[in-house]
Amino acid sequence: MNDPFSGTAIVFNNDGLGHADEALRHKLATNYLRTLTELGYRPRAVLFYAAGVRLVAEGSPCLQELAALADAGVPLIACRTCLDYYGLTGQVRVGEIGNMLRIVEEQGQAQKVVTV
Repeated sequence: MNDPFSGTAIVFNNDGLGHADEALRHKLATNYLRTLTELGYRPRAVLFYAAGVRLVAEGSPCLQELAALADAGVPLIACRTCLDYYGLTGQVRVGEIGNMLRIVEEQGQAQKVVTV
């Protein structure tokens, strides 16, 4: 199978997709991540910074979908500075805590970077 996402780094810099109401942003993010998994697509990495780090923390609406990607071997990397800022460092439930160096390295090694 040809995986068009294999060289792609996906960036979440918001706690969902788009700039809609919170419930819709969360629903769209959950659907997006579920669709990636259902199609068998495996991004190079999924990166979280700014408010996007909320998606990997306790209470996130898409922890199940993110866990499925992580189980498939997709690195999920959340910015430590952002987690600290939001007081979420101890509440990370999926993925790994990284730093901006790691995020920049992943972006630099990706064939393309998609911000959702």
